[in-house]
Order: sequence, then C-alpha cells, then structure tokens
Amino acid sequence: MTDTGTGTALRVALVGYGLAGSVFHAPLITATEGLVLDTIVTANPERQEQARAEFPGVRFAASPDELWARADTLDLVVVASPNKTHVPLATAALKAGLPVVVDKPLAGSAADARELAALAESRGLLLSVFQNRRWDNDFRTLARLIEAGELGDVQRFESRFERWRPQLKGGWRESGSAEEIGGLLFDLGSHIVDQALVLFGPAVRVYAESDVRRPGARADDDTFLAITHANGVRSHLYASATTAQLGPRFRVLGSSAGYVKYGLDPQEADLREGRRPGTYAPWGAEPASMWGRIGSGESPATGGGEPVETEPGDYPAFYAGIATALREGTAPPVSAHEAAAALDVLEAARRSAREGVTIDLEAHA
Repeated sequence: MTDTGTGTALRVALVGYGLAGSVFHAPLITATEGLVLDTIVTANPERQEQARAEFPGVRFAASPDELWARADTLDLVVVASPNKTHVPLATAALKAGLPVVVDKPLAGSAADARELAALAESRGLLLSVFQNRRWDNDFRTLARLIEAGELGDVQRFESRFERWRPQLKGGWRESGSAEEIGGLLFDLGSHIVDQALVLFGPAVRVYAESDVRRPGARADDDTFLAITHANGVRSHLYASATTAQLGPRFRVLGSSAGYVKYGLDPQEADLREGRRPGTYAPWGAEPASMWGRIGSGESPATGGGEPVETEPGDYPAFYAGIATALREGTAPPVSAHEAAAALDVLEAARRSAREGVTIDLEAHA
C-alpha cells in the first residue's frame, strides 16, 4: 500500500456502481480530503459511461480479482455490490492485505460478521460498515437532545422508515431467496436497528412481525420490531414499503418531554439529484418548516411543543473518519462488532416473526 503520510492521497477502489456505489459511495469518497477514487469495479458499459462522466480520471476493472492482483497500488476497498457478495468480497480483500468498508448489512448473519471481524483483527486491517444513517440530521438532533437531558429518562423510542411503493421494482432486493439477503428487515432494518443500539445500548429481547403485502412480492415489505434494551428503554421500529400514510420519522417519549420529527434527511435526495458535498451549501440542512418539536401534553400536529432546530446531516463525516482511521490507526466510525450486534437483533427478529415468539438475546463479548 502507499505511504499514508498526510501528503499522500489514499487510493480507493469501489466494487459496484449500482444505487449504493453511484449515489452514496463514489460522491462521498471524492468529496473527502485525503481520499481519491482510483478504480470502479463494474463490467456494465452503461455504468462505466455514467461514472466516467462524473469522475473523468477513474480507472475501471471488470472484476474484483483485478484488484487483488494489484493490491499494493490501493489503500482501501469499498464493497457496494449486492448483499450476497459482501462476505466473500470482504474476505478476499482482507486476505489480499487491503482495509475494507462494506455497505450495510455487513453479512447475512452475526456469525459471519464476527468471522470477518476476527480476520481483519488477525491481519491488523481496518474493517468498517457504512451505516450512514448515524449522520442523518434527525438522528444527530435526537442524540443531542438525549445527551443534554432535554427529554428526561427516555422510555420509548419509535422509529419509522416508511415508504409508499405499492408497485414492485424487481431485482435482488425484493427476492425471497435467503442467499440474496433481500427484504426490508435486512435493508432498512439495518439502519433503524443500528440507530436504536447506538442511542440506547444492547438489546436483550426482540419481538417482530414481518409480512409480504404486495401482490407478487417474495420478500418482506412490511416489518415491525420491538426491542427491549438492557437499560429498560423500549424501541418500536417500523420498516415498510406499503404505508399509505406516513407516520413520524421519530417519536421519542421521555419522563419529562417528547420529541416528534417528520420527514427524511435531505442528503439522499440531494445526492440522487447530483448535488455534492463541498459544492452545494449548506449541506444537509433543512428548512425551519421541517424541524421537529419538543414538549409534553399536546400533539405537535395541533401546535403543541416548541420547534427544535435540526442539526445538519453529515454523511461526509463517515469517510472523513475512515481517512483518519487509516492514517492514524484510530478506531473506524463504525466497527464490525457493532454491525454484528445489529445482526443479532435482525436474526432474532426474523425468527420471532417466523415462529411467533419473543426472543431473548445472549450477550456477546
């Protein structure tokens, strides 16, 4: 690998240029000081043309094997390919001596995630997971309110990632095949479970309901999880593509006040529209009309509570943290062990929904 002194840009290879690669990873990598997008792995001519138009100096590889053959010319591999490829590609990258960032979910099981973590640790290599929703504007705002004690003792956390998509789009994300790791539980569920664990700590009990609602669908598209955390907080989490009326993104109830926030962080929409951090300002900001409200005894829908200014979203912070970790040997922004803890919950939720039971989780060191 190259010298990681502060004067040398770290060369990044991106595996996959679908939604995750083109909308999230490539723009965020190129917006990060100290990182350069060196190679994109895609054999699709249309995707190559699309990438070349935005990143004129980028190289292309038809398969990941081309990366392993010249591992000494790279400093980081980002895996943004379909879920079923995450473990084999991350394993190959680590065995080639390359640090790795993997899009969520890291793996299809917590056991696989922990095996990857052990491999990375045995080789002294960084392994991180792209949990970008930790840098959503509403999540950052909620974390600030909790840290400041504005809600008192949090008792219940409601988080909704709901959409109205009654028509199937097709593709592996909607596949019912277990090996594809499709469905909303492991897709949007990876985000909302991760957020709950970051805010409130380990889960000790999980209950879930998971349904296939849309005609012709094969994977779960309407899922609810109830988590009991070790500290007594209860998280109620919803992930759905069949929600005709969207609920609040967050409703958080504490002993002295509650916080309610509607709407999604604007960063994904901006990235999809071609807006880029560093050239579009203010990045991650939203208008005052979208701010959440804090209060007690009244509904925000009828004017109850006071508006709370939303923190700007900050997806660029993830890759800034990766660059720092690679240069200075510090911990990455998201660890593989944190991803494994979320997968413990997701696996328990899948079993709970299938068997109609509540699952008690074992503690992992």
